[in-house]
Amino acid sequence: MASRQPLPADDFGIYYVLAECTDHYDPFPANEADENQPHFQGVTGLRNLGNTCYMNAILQCLCSISPLVEYFLSGKYITALQKDCSKVATAFAYVMTDMWLGDSDCVSPEILRSALGSLYPALTKKTQQDAQEFLIYVLNELHEALKKYHRRRLYEKKSLPRCCRKMIASESSIITRLFEGQLNYSIVCLKCENCTYKNEVFTVLSLPIPSRYECSLQDCLQCFFQQDTLTWNNQILCSLCETKQETAVRASISKAPKIIVFHLKRFDVLGTMKRKLRTDIHYPLTNLDLTPYICPIFRKHPKYNLCAVVNHFGDLDGGHYTAFCKNSVTQAWYSFDDTRVSEIPDTSVQTATAYLLFYSCQPFSIPIQKCKS
Repeated sequence: MASRQPLPADDFGIYYVLAECTDHYDPFPANEADENQPHFQGVTGLRNLGNTCYMNAILQCLCSISPLVEYFLSGKYITALQKDCSKVATAFAYVMTDMWLGDSDCVSPEILRSALGSLYPALTKKTQQDAQEFLIYVLNELHEALKKYHRRRLYEKKSLPRCCRKMIASESSIITRLFEGQLNYSIVCLKCENCTYKNEVFTVLSLPIPSRYECSLQDCLQCFFQQDTLTWNNQILCSLCETKQETAVRASISKAPKIIVFHLKRFDVLGTMKRKLRTDIHYPLTNLDLTPYICPIFRKHPKYNLCAVVNHFGDLDGGHYTAFCKNSVTQAWYSFDDTRVSEIPDTSVQTATAYLLFYSCQPFSIPIQKCKS
């Protein structure tokens, strides 16, 4: 139990409270960039198109994931494109190419916002959006554009317990290969003790925050994976009892993704009351151990290293997003605040404003730009 202490201060005061609400406001125009700083691949700012810091932060994180970068820079994505929904993936490839191979210190993501805006009109309204929702939009659209179909089958061995069996998806893409995991829920009737299992795929895990003041990422994970008892209106129909019964439910990971994204549920809604949890959550930069939560049969990559962070400053009605990303070329961490980019020490990556955490089970190599002949 964390000791009771004052809430951590919110740094939003330095992040342009008024200016963030104006159209096309960019607190750090490109011509104010430090021209003495060397320009590295993948270390490129993004222009704010009018309250699009949420988009910029997510794009920086995705563009720091080397396997995804290599897939687009090498041109592999072109052969997988679905003709009827290729607009978003093509625009994403253009932006990523500019960020990795261009000569500019900052680029505009307008082409991607326009492509996504045709599908999600709210993104064109120059109002603040939720970065986690935007991430899901982007991953879904990239998957739809690049997916390949497979015959659906159940992967299992006779020696495997039912709780550890995996469903092989009928559709796969670079997105599912990198980001998709699977949760297995064991559901036990508390009257007859009949146990059933349910599988659910995920690309982002939304973690509850168990303390108002201070906790660790492991505390959040333990809270998510602890056994939950469903009573009253939440009872589940038992197939043996043939009536709704109180039920014990516990989740575990039956397929761990190569890139696991944690969404820290800082925005809390209680009836008509809305608040932001400013809990200082401590998360490791290396060796995040997921062993306690992964089905033993599939503990191939139980430890993960942090590769990117999305920070949120402000409250529910307005705020500002930034990103911290580790560059695979320089192996250094960088802070991305729209067009403003700066190298930061490892010690600065841990902040009380973290909202999304990107972890990888393997170290990144430098992306290959062209397919080998």
